Amino acid sequence: MSSFAFGLGIGTKSSDGELLEVYYNTPLLNPSDALIKAVADKAGYTGGNQAIELTAAQLNDLEAAFLSIDAEDQAEIVEICKGTHQPMILTVLETDADPESTSEVYLKLSLLSHRLVQPHGLNLNGMFGKLPNVAWTNEGAISLADLPKRQLAARAQGRIIDVHSVDKFPKMANYVVPAGTRLAATSRIRLGAHVGEGTTVMHEGFINFNAGTMGVSMVEGRISAGVVVGNGSDLGGGCSTMGTLSGGNNVVISVGENCLLGANAGLGLPLGDRCTIEAGLYITASSKVTVLDDQNNEVSTVKAAELAGKPDLLFRRNSQTGRIEVKTNKSAIELNEELHAHN
Repeated sequence: MSSFAFGLGIGTKSSDGELLEVYYNTPLLNPSDALIKAVADKAGYTGGNQAIELTAAQLNDLEAAFLSIDAEDQAEIVEICKGTHQPMILTVLETDADPESTSEVYLKLSLLSHRLVQPHGLNLNGMFGKLPNVAWTNEGAISLADLPKRQLAARAQGRIIDVHSVDKFPKMANYVVPAGTRLAATSRIRLGAHVGEGTTVMHEGFINFNAGTMGVSMVEGRISAGVVVGNGSDLGGGCSTMGTLSGGNNVVISVGENCLLGANAGLGLPLGDRCTIEAGLYITASSKVTVLDDQNNEVSTVKAAELAGKPDLLFRRNSQTGRIEVKTNKSAIELNEELHAHN
């Protein structure tokens, strides 16, 4: 009865019965065999990747079953949600296959934001086609077809429905706030972001889904979809990283540990540990870079892609010639040899 992931959630539907979103309070990775057997016995789970909308009777049976196997966290979810008119969705993923439903996508995004899985650790192929475009409001998720009548009804009652965004993704903080984080503008962090403990995201910082930080970071720039930032690295104000959805293609853009992207800098290739990109400088894989030694003598000119993943590099623009230059930290002598031999 082994399984990949499990989530007991509460959903929102449109007036025509379309599932818009699912909130999983306590998703589980690699749930116990006893838990999966309980949902098979009490909720009719028959194996494979499956989402089940539970009846009130099934919820009661599951609560007792969860308590009998010491799954108090799941039993508490049932207890709190008893009597709700919202759909209760039980999702079990036996394998990490392509998601086939909205319920499956939301479970996988929740696993990322709960830090149970790191970016690129899940199969998200085809997920966009499983996510409806939704109006995210102060009254929750509303389908775009239902929105005009809901707005009219609210006005008639002296209320205003505040539409925060129209998107396939909600903001992460409405589903989970990871421990040890500061999030200055929660609307700029999508569900499916992985925000490491100790990370601060300032007002202009942005983190997309399947992306984020692995530890302590200061984020004042943009972490695009698929980009991973190592522990101890800072992204300066207005800086940008090129994601797989915006030109990075199949190359995973990443920032190593203890790096600095200066204000308004940009990154379009994997960056090794302890690297710095000067403020205002955008480096892509095809950028021509002049390699300097410790005496600022020119060694060679290469495409930046040839330096991808190499540690202890300082990228800067020569203020007189305009050319992009790179040199190693003086404290990393052994890296000079590696860099020059590579060239």
